[in-house]
Amino acid sequence: MSTPSAPAITMANEPAAAPRPAGTTTTTADQATIGKSLVIKGEVTGSESLYIDGRVEGSISLAGNRVTIGRNGVVAANINAREIVVLGKVRGNLTASDRVDIRSDGSLTGDVVAARISIEDGAYFKGGIDIRKGGQPTQQKPNGKDESAIAPEPAVVGARA
Repeated sequence: MSTPSAPAITMANEPAAAPRPAGTTTTTADQATIGKSLVIKGEVTGSESLYIDGRVEGSISLAGNRVTIGRNGVVAANINAREIVVLGKVRGNLTASDRVDIRSDGSLTGDVVAARISIEDGAYFKGGIDIRKGGQPTQQKPNGKDESAIAPEPAVVGARA
């Protein structure tokens, strides 16, 4: 009688281990997942971390959390989060209060605003980078122009130094 119960225990343990994506530090309780076959068109908002392995079109706003675009993920959206990790394909602008990581298999076409950025060898990136201290908002001059429009000047100063 112990033989039939052993396979039942093994089967019960296998599905619990399978859904965890490799290399993530958050638990499944802290992170929502958009699976490979899901397509979302519209606005994604919330207060938990998100792992995207499917397709998302629109906007993603998870200000205090992490957004991870998995290897199968295809995103055509602007993303606003604390931390953004790109393993798949993203077309849109990224705004992170902490950091943006573009991994070796990742592809990003769009601008990045973040306190820190990491681009691994082999990653694809086409766009601009604006490094801001954590939590620093877009600065406005008294005439209403965006201060980030003066981007070439710091680049020239940095080239001379």
